[in-house]
Amino acid sequence: MDIKLELIGVPVTDIDRAKAFYERVGFHADHDVTVSEEIRFVQMTPPGSACSIAFGKGITEMTPGSLDNMQVVVTDIEEAHADLTGRGIDVSPIDDQPWGSFVYFADPDGNRWAVQQTKPRGQ
Repeated sequence: MDIKLELIGVPVTDIDRAKAFYERVGFHADHDVTVSEEIRFVQMTPPGSACSIAFGKGITEMTPGSLDNMQVVVTDIEEAHADLTGRGIDVSPIDDQPWGSFVYFADPDGNRWAVQQTKPRGQ
């Protein structure tokens, strides 16, 4: 039996601000549907990913900004750092660890993301 992780809820305060931010990061807007006055569902997917994020109204009861250490994986951390910086995203310097190289950023609500190159630089 396969079990596939396909959707992660991200708690945000301002739906349109979050959508604009994640579009700037490079995520694709898959859905933006207002179901009722209580529910608006926005789904966005990073390029090449089988897993998406969702935010909106009536999506999660988590406190905005409480999502910590969401992680995406890239093949070239230097390219990812340059791309994100070029898109105006405030990213950390590259952090080299024995298990990979990372850059970090947060969305406007403070939900934190790690971008990992699984093979450390220079190997």
